[in-house]
Amino acid sequence: MPTDPLPLAAYIDHTLLAADASQASIRQLCAEAREHGFKSVCVNSANVPLAAECLHGAAPLVCAVVGFPLGAGLSAAKAYEAKLAIEAGAGEIDMVLNIGWLKDGLLDQVRDDIAQVLAACGAVPLKVILETGLLDDQHKTNACTLCRELNVAFVKTSTGFGHGGATLADVRLMRGVVGAEIGVKASGGVRDLETARAMIEAGATRLGSSSGIAIVSGAKAAAGAY
Repeated sequence: MPTDPLPLAAYIDHTLLAADASQASIRQLCAEAREHGFKSVCVNSANVPLAAECLHGAAPLVCAVVGFPLGAGLSAAKAYEAKLAIEAGAGEIDMVLNIGWLKDGLLDQVRDDIAQVLAACGAVPLKVILETGLLDDQHKTNACTLCRELNVAFVKTSTGFGHGGATLADVRLMRGVVGAEIGVKASGGVRDLETARAMIEAGATRLGSSSGIAIVSGAKAAAGAY
């Protein structure tokens, strides 16, 4: 488990997904990612071109969310959003699966929803957001099983816009289902160093947070942080 800022920073997707995010705030997000060595910046797809411009030639990736935050759009629209985001410079995609279908047990439809976005991503890694706060353990297991079978890059706990965020129990469950080959991203409520370390110990290989600087510095996160 990492104990100093640079290794820990490499786990973090430095996140800004607010609807009113300004261009200045996206530029600041990217500057912070450069400075601290975060793995990526995670932004809405409309902000990908600006983030890609700001990070041109730098190590941090641009991660775009797709079908965010509800996951209830048409699968073809999600796939097209992913395609356009990649063309604009996204190096990773985080999609929200169709939560209603998952809870109704429509697993073939959920599989196809993910598969369409996965096909659009090509070689670009796909993370699939479950929104665990809305699911029971069987729903989570079913979703992770589909993701394992499709060989997505990561399963991800939460959007941060739903009910609840990442928990240690969910990270452990997800890791247990997907095995060692697929990543687990803990997002939602990871705001400090202690929580970040605990999530990694539980099996997370990526952390989504707007509190990346607080995490790597050991400081207290700002009020209202993701």
